[in-house]
This record gives sequence, C-alpha cells and structure tokens, in this order.
Amino acid sequence: MMSTVKSMTGYGAGSAQDDDYQLTVEMRSVNHRFLEVYCRMPRQLSSLEEQLKKRIGAALSRGKVDVFVTYEQISVKKPVLTVDKELAISYYKAMSEVAEQLRLPSDDQVHHLVSYPGVLTLQKSEDDLQRLALLLDAAAGQAIDSLTAMRAVEGRALAADLQARVNGLTAAAATIAAYAPQVVVEYRDKLQARIIELLGETAVDEARIVNEAAFFADKCDITEELTRLNSHLRQFADNLHLSVPVGRKLEFILQEILREINTIGSKSNSLPINDAVIDCKSELEKIREQIQNIE
Repeated sequence: MMSTVKSMTGYGAGSAQDDDYQLTVEMRSVNHRFLEVYCRMPRQLSSLEEQLKKRIGAALSRGKVDVFVTYEQISVKKPVLTVDKELAISYYKAMSEVAEQLRLPSDDQVHHLVSYPGVLTLQKSEDDLQRLALLLDAAAGQAIDSLTAMRAVEGRALAADLQARVNGLTAAAATIAAYAPQVVVEYRDKLQARIIELLGETAVDEARIVNEAAFFADKCDITEELTRLNSHLRQFADNLHLSVPVGRKLEFILQEILREINTIGSKSNSLPINDAVIDCKSELEKIREQIQNIE
C-alpha cells in the first residue's frame, strides 16, 4: 500500500493573468509544530491577504509557509489619479503659518503642494481589485497544488524510511523475546555455580535455588513490555498509511515505544538484551528526527 504521509517541506508556484494583469504566487514550507503562514505581497493587495491565508489553511494543517505574491500590469490601461483635498488644505494652512511666523514670502504654487506625500495617489478601481482577487485565487490554487504534490513525494520517501526502521525494531523485539527465557536459565546456572563455589562439598539446597530463580524471573519478566512494544510498532506502521495528518500522533506513539524500550532495558540483566536496547534507542532517535518533518 502506498503511503499518504506528507512532509512539511516543499515548494510550489503558480501564475494567472488576464488582459491587464499578470500575477504570480510562490510558496515555500518547512517543518513547524503548527501552521503559520507569512505573506509578502504588494501593499495594493493587502486587503486580499486574509483570503489567501484561509485558502492555504484549508489545504495544509502544519508547517511554516512563506508566501510571495507579485503582479505587474501588462496593458497600457491608465490608473485612476485621486486627490486628497483635505490633506492638501492641511498642508497649505501649515505652510502658511510657518511662512507667517518666520516672515517668509508665501508660495501658493500648486505644483509644490501636490508634491507632498499623500496628496496625489494612483489608485486602482474596485473592479481592478476584484479581478486581481480572482487572479490571486487561481495562482494560489496552482501553487498549493504543486506544493502539496512535492510534500507528498517527500512524504512517501520519509514513510519508506520509517517503515524500514520500524521493521528493524520489530526484528529487534523478536530477538529480545527469543533471548528473554535464556536470561533466567543463565541466572540460575550462575547462582548455582556461585553457591557451590562458596559451600564446596556442603549439600546445596536446590529448592532455595529454584525459589531464587523464580523470584528473579518474575522481577525481570518483560512479556508485557514486549506485547505493548509490538502493539505500538504496529500502530506506528499503520499510521503511515492513513490519509489524514499523522505527525503529532506518530510523535506520541514514538514516546510510548521509547517507554517500553527503557523499561525492558531497566529490567534486563543480560548483555545481549542491553545491546539490543541500545541499538533500538539509536534507531528511535533517528525516527524522532524524521517525524519532525511529517505533517
């Protein structure tokens, strides 16, 4: 079954145009605990930013997404020139007061007045903004599609790597399970050999040895831990094929896997099992790094 896991790293771009405008949207995403969208777009389109963020939020659930929007006018259509008369009057009154206080000649030339910031502005009509909104939606749709496609490709590669590592952990769990009964046998033999060494010709209480071995067997029994470990490993593998974002869930399952591995290590009094536990922890650290980038 092909994995549907998605990475949080990707790039996408899209463009749209009509008779007057050409608009381009680029998106870059990296891993992040939540979804955060940062838009860099011309001031003239700032009123469309919320619309763009909602469109992205409907398609993505996690990741830091940087969005770059640019547009250019490709026609010779003349923009609308607007005059802020109230601002011009305020400028004029202020300049007149300064001229009077400093006893300077007043300058009533209009071309000086209109050069002040904000008096004259080039403004696009409401129709232009609506058309740009449609272009933005179309270009953003293309960018989102290419971004999610790239995230899916990388996600499949991540899932394949994680599946291989989970298979390795499952094999290690089987090795530990196979060796676990031998731990008690080795402990009983060592205990008996030690007692004989200390007591020499004195008769050995076999019942005492059996009781000690039984107590040790109960103390170091890892059957429940192995059962839970295998269950968590199956859950982890199953989640790699779900069609919903699973990054946070995989992080939780990984914590449970590590908990069982640590318990097995603390209960074990066997060098082979401890070696297997160390190898498992090394793999779990690699898995932890990988799932940081899964949506």
